[in-house]
Amino acid sequence: MTATDRSLELINTAAQAAADKLAHDIIAYDVSDVLSITDAFLLASAPNDRQVKSIVDEIEERLLKELGVKPVRREGDREARWVLLDYVDIVVHVQHSEERVFYALERLWKDCPELELPADAKATRGKAEEHARLQAAGEAAELGGELR
Repeated sequence: MTATDRSLELINTAAQAAADKLAHDIIAYDVSDVLSITDAFLLASAPNDRQVKSIVDEIEERLLKELGVKPVRREGDREARWVLLDYVDIVVHVQHSEERVFYALERLWKDCPELELPADAKATRGKAEEHARLQAAGEAAELGGELR
């Protein structure tokens, strides 16, 4: 069994919405062969809680406006470290970068086929690593300035 056309439409719209809000490392997996409860997972991350919330809000708004769907469940909203949007056909995981590294959902689903995403979403690959590198360089520069 493979993800339905409807699931792919939802995934692509959600992925584009996440990319538009500058999410990092957007990736989607077809989990329909291993799970009976959903067809696909979309994973995205952001370096801070406020951006996680912004990405989640944009995904929810875009899927409602463009495709007329609301999530049947939304979890993790209060802390905004890992928010899950369950649309039955797809499940969207938007995680704080630290949670993304710690839980490593990609490792769990690596045997599932990766779904093709819009170019903007694919362009986000490696952004979390790039952001962490720039942040570390900035902190090192600050520390160097304090030592002078």
